[in-house]
Amino acid sequence: MAEYKGIHGTKVQDYSTDPSDPIQGQVWYNETANTLKYEYESTIDSWVTGNSLNTARYGLGAAGANNTAALVFGGRAPAPSVTNVTESYNGSSWTEVNDLNTARAYLGGQGTQTSALAFAGEIPGMQTITELWNGSNWTEVNDMNTARATLGSGSGTAPTSLAVGGWKAPGVAVEVESWNGTNWTEVADMNTARNGPMLSGDNTAAIAAGGSTEPPTVANAELWNGSSWTEVNNINTARYNAAAAGNSTAALIYGGSNQAGTLDAETELWNGTNWVEQNDLNTARYYMDGNGTSTSALCSGGGVPGVSAAVEEWNTGTPIGAWVTGGSLNTARSQLMGARYQTNSAGLAFGGSLTLAVTELYNGTNWTEVNDLNTGRRDGAGAGISTGALCFGGNGPTGATETWNGTNWTEVNDLNTARRSLAGAGATNTASLAFGGEPAGAVTELWNGTNWTELNDMNTARARVGGAGTSTSALTWGNNVPSGSADATELWNGTNWTEVNNLNTGRGYTASAGADNTAALASGGEVSPGSTTAATELWNGTNWSEEADLNTARRELAGGGSSSSALDFGGTPPVTAATEAWTKPSYTTKTITTD
Repeated sequence: MAEYKGIHGTKVQDYSTDPSDPIQGQVWYNETANTLKYEYESTIDSWVTGNSLNTARYGLGAAGANNTAALVFGGRAPAPSVTNVTESYNGSSWTEVNDLNTARAYLGGQGTQTSALAFAGEIPGMQTITELWNGSNWTEVNDMNTARATLGSGSGTAPTSLAVGGWKAPGVAVEVESWNGTNWTEVADMNTARNGPMLSGDNTAAIAAGGSTEPPTVANAELWNGSSWTEVNNINTARYNAAAAGNSTAALIYGGSNQAGTLDAETELWNGTNWVEQNDLNTARYYMDGNGTSTSALCSGGGVPGVSAAVEEWNTGTPIGAWVTGGSLNTARSQLMGARYQTNSAGLAFGGSLTLAVTELYNGTNWTEVNDLNTGRRDGAGAGISTGALCFGGNGPTGATETWNGTNWTEVNDLNTARRSLAGAGATNTASLAFGGEPAGAVTELWNGTNWTELNDMNTARARVGGAGTSTSALTWGNNVPSGSADATELWNGTNWTEVNNLNTGRGYTASAGADNTAALASGGEVSPGSTTAATELWNGTNWSEEADLNTARRELAGGGSSSSALDFGGTPPVTAATEAWTKPSYTTKTITTD
């Protein structure tokens, strides 16, 4: 057996206090506390936004082994129309494939992307229809015994499908049917009849949870052993018409609603004994469907309450970052600007309320006042690094531009379009991008070290936007609040802007960081007038995922850096000098016990 020294190169060392910079996997003995400790990488289990379905719908069926290989079919799109559209997911995009033979909604689904079963549903009228998917086409096979809709359908393979409960018009169904690959057979009824239950597992072992007895919604959970049902511990939040994934020993349920129609975002994990609350869905919804496992699941479509095409992916063990408090600014302020292309140990802050010209330099520990801007301003934008930055735009509105050489600011040529509440991107003070703002809206301009040149506009005109990246690879997000596009995100490839997946939490006045359009960080901001958030989201080139919150919720703050090493400073309310440094991955110290 390998020893610790053989793995890490040193013996377990003794310390009177915990080391200030332990490495991942390091073990040490704290003599003062008489405890053995170790350092490990911090992770999170959470939902991230995936690419949307081509056809928005609710009451659909789904199948798939995980969140990178799935199939959805049927549903309402929108009511009262039922659809037979089938889509296949490869982990990044949805592709339409051959349709169901019979369009219907509120049906059950089980199996994989290449071998699935679709059963029951409503056309209107409750159905017994069963169809088998072979990876290319749907074929009608033997019908169910009991016509029903909004039933619970499992998450195993197609030949081991299980159907429980539902609505059989009139009345709530208690019946359970098992599929053997050819026929449906009635097996032992559940203990509690219910409509819209969540089911995880197959016809040999499953768990059914929640549902409605019409009324009310119930929290009951029952375990199936292949021949009978046994009541087990209840779910924490009673609900129905939610989605499920996993199996009888590790099940995941998410979303749904109560009897009054209030939507849920709660996610719960069954560990074989109890239901444990997990991180919520980003969007509360019902009548969606799910597939996968308790560690790799998918949530597709549903009602929000409008018909939705939104997709979310559940992942576990994802490394997360952390914010730690840094040295405060000398001058508290909001609506300030900062150099974009920096790290959490080298920052530049300039301007801010109330029309300040103050400039401060950060060395990883403290801020030091340096030479002022020539023109005091707030609500402008910045680009570059702490030794070579650019400041442009601001209140007025103004088009004034100044360049920083590490010592002084120099006035240079103005923006073509004067504006405020804009965003900037750029690694240097000779190649930067300005976009958005008011009153310009969608205007984009490129700085070449001498002049600004207008380029192709953003797709959505907006102000108070976030921005990160370079002049050839940038990202923008958010909007002034309230707005229908407060979560909108666009990607710049050096020529054009392209709409991509939205923020999970729509907002304006965020801090921004990111090296290019494949990795960015949005933190803080204003969700609605007077409502400030500490939420942090990470962009991976495709989706936004939730990360650890700022320690202090605020808006109108500035930031810069990369998605792994960033700095946020200033903001309101109240007007603050607070600075926070972001590091990803982050690490946690754990005490080893013998319990």
